[in-house]
Amino acid sequence: MPYKIKEVADMVGVSIRTLHHYDQIGILKPDSVTAAGYRLYTDADLERLQQVLFFKELDFNLEEIKEILDNPDFDRKHALRAHRELLIEKKKRLSKIIKSVDKTIDSIEGGKDMNNKEMFEGFDMTEIEVAKEKYAEEAKQKYGDSEAYKESAKKTSKYTKADWDKINITNEKIYSKIVANMHKGIADKEVQNAVAELRQEITNSFYNCTIEIFRGLADLYVNDKRFTANIDKHKEGLAKFLNEAMKYYCDGATNVASGK
Repeated sequence: MPYKIKEVADMVGVSIRTLHHYDQIGILKPDSVTAAGYRLYTDADLERLQQVLFFKELDFNLEEIKEILDNPDFDRKHALRAHRELLIEKKKRLSKIIKSVDKTIDSIEGGKDMNNKEMFEGFDMTEIEVAKEKYAEEAKQKYGDSEAYKESAKKTSKYTKADWDKINITNEKIYSKIVANMHKGIADKEVQNAVAELRQEITNSFYNCTIEIFRGLADLYVNDKRFTANIDKHKEGLAKFLNEAMKYYCDGATNVASGK
């Protein structure tokens, strides 16, 4: 079921203003917007929001978080395990601080002296910082090494709502062309022209979309159910058709480049 922005804000404990900001910078865009202008979020959107908040606990900035989450290699389960490790360290630290508070109260009430070490037990952040650094470095190496996604993060961080609206309109037009010609098959000239437009739009708006990256996106559209569901909103089976049409395009481009 879809959730309105106020429902999400109340459920998660973030402000509506924060969710508006996340939408504007593209780190968490609602699944849809009603004709009346209401943002509607899905369970998948909530899962992404959870990851945003977890990564903020690791002191990643929003640009870095968006880059990581948008990377097709992002592994949610792996990330959650790392987050859990960090939270356990925080839990240990809080337990020590609570014990220190209890000892301080006992000392005040019973006149028992506390040594300096006991007074500050639990405030040592070393173990937590080690956990943060470990996962931060791993995440950056795993998800942040791609020049394409670094370029994308740099570009999109400057986009306004108007920029995103323009990109969405362009994508809608491209998808509409493909849908209108699906019955002609993946090799149809109009289909292939639209596929070429899609690749160029990715290059213009996000990063240099090489043939290798474009072929990888084709697989992503059918291997990731979130992408499949989003694309199939335009027409049932579009994701599979687009996968095949993009690969046909890539094969043709590769043959041309090699002189075949």
